[in-house]
Amino acid sequence: MFKCNQLVMGAILGVAVAFSSTTFADEAEGLRIAKERKARDEGWEDSSANTTMILRNANGQESERELRVYTLEVPEQGDKSLTVFDSPADIKGTAFLSFSYISEPDDQWMYLPKLKRVKRISTQNKSGPFMSSEFAYEDMSSFEIDKFKFDFVKTDTFEGQQVYVVEQVPTDQFSGYSKQVVYIDTQEYRPLKTDYYDKKGSLLKTLVLEDYKLYSDKYWRPTASVMTNVQTGKSTTLIINEISLKTGEVDERNFDENRLKRVR
Repeated sequence: MFKCNQLVMGAILGVAVAFSSTTFADEAEGLRIAKERKARDEGWEDSSANTTMILRNANGQESERELRVYTLEVPEQGDKSLTVFDSPADIKGTAFLSFSYISEPDDQWMYLPKLKRVKRISTQNKSGPFMSSEFAYEDMSSFEIDKFKFDFVKTDTFEGQQVYVVEQVPTDQFSGYSKQVVYIDTQEYRPLKTDYYDKKGSLLKTLVLEDYKLYSDKYWRPTASVMTNVQTGKSTTLIINEISLKTGEVDERNFDENRLKRVR
C-alpha cells in the first residue's frame, strides 16, 4: 500500500511540475518574442509620414482625411508623436500630441481649432475613439513591453505566413481592453494582426497590418493598417502614402503642448 501511494504521489507531483514548467515556459517565451519584436524596431531616430485615414460606417459609406504624422524616438523613455490633420476643411489644423513612456501612463493632448484650445486627454479617457475613428487614443501610443503581461499561446499560420500567437494583457487599469492577441511573423517579428477584447472578454476589434515595406534595410512599416470593429461593423484604414525614417529634419520643438496652436 505504501509503495502504491508513493507511485500515485509521484505521478501527481510529476504532472504538477510539468504543468508549472509549461506555464512558466509560455510566459517566458511570450516575453522573449515581445522583446525581440521591440529590439528589431529600435534605432530609427525619427520619422515623418503623409497618411490617409478612411472611415467606413456599417453600410460601407466612406469619408477621408489627410494627415501628417511625425515621430521621435526617445531612448530609455518612449516615443513622441505629433499628428496634424490637413483635410477636410472642418478639422484642418487639428493636432494630436502623444508622449509614450516605458511604464508610466502616457501624456496626450489634442488641439481643436474650432474651440481654439488644447485639451488634455485624461488617463481614464484613453479608451475613447481617436477623432471618431475605430482607433482608440491608447492605440496611438508606441509599443512598450512594461505595459503588458505576455503569454505565448501557440505557433500558427496567418495568410500563408508562420506566426507566433502571443496574448498580451494591459497592466493599465484604465485600458479599454481585457487582452490583446497578436499574430507575429516568425521571421521578421512583425505584427500582422491583433485581436482586441473588451472588458467583458468579448472580441471588440481586429487590426490587420498589410503590405509591409522595408526602410533603411532594417525597419518594416505596413502600408495599410485596417482596424475593424466587429461589434458595430465600422472600420478605419490608415494608408501611408509616403514615409521617411532617420531624416534628422523632424523639429523637436513642435513636440510641446504649448506650441500645438501654432503647428502647421
